[in-house]
Amino acid sequence: MDPALAAQISETVAEKLLLYRRDTTGWKICREDNGVSVSWRPSVEFPGNLYRGEGIVCGSPEKVWDCVKPVTGGLREKWDENVSHFEIIENITDTLCVSRTSTPSAVMKIISPRDFVDLVLVRKYEDGTISANATNVEHPLCPPKPGYVRGFNYPCGSFCEPVPGEPNKTHMVTFFHTDLSGYLPQTVVDSFFPRSMARFYVNLQKAVEKF
Repeated sequence: MDPALAAQISETVAEKLLLYRRDTTGWKICREDNGVSVSWRPSVEFPGNLYRGEGIVCGSPEKVWDCVKPVTGGLREKWDENVSHFEIIENITDTLCVSRTSTPSAVMKIISPRDFVDLVLVRKYEDGTISANATNVEHPLCPPKPGYVRGFNYPCGSFCEPVPGEPNKTHMVTFFHTDLSGYLPQTVVDSFFPRSMARFYVNLQKAVEKF
């Protein structure tokens, strides 16, 4: 992928994620349990929703980041029940890459296996926050794969934020912004993401403790 174009796209996505992070208007809470809040608002990118998850994870931002960082053979596919395989297709710089994520079937196999090809930028901020910022791209090394429906992530990602005065806690904010594609009933999609995001936090906490 052209490095200059990739850098331009990824910086735009990272700025959008910051806007999502700072904008508190228009969010409607759809799930709250175990200290995790999931809310949504209509997407302006596609005919679906942008979901926001928020919760405290017991573990330093560095430990939490180790569990979610985008690397081939990383911890994510060991603990995240919605990730069956993750691989880096192309490393553009040490903070920018193209990845492919495969997901298993879900909701009693109503949702068949998906795969997603994304441009991912890692950003570190002065306050210690680490973020992953992603959006869908096409890549010649990653054509559609038999057995998978190609889904599309619109500007999405996560923020691992330090908790002031509590070095062993992380304020984790996630944004899911996904077009699953295929012919899925909207009710299935609307129920899947809030439940899936709540489980993400539960499983992430277990992973931080285990790994």
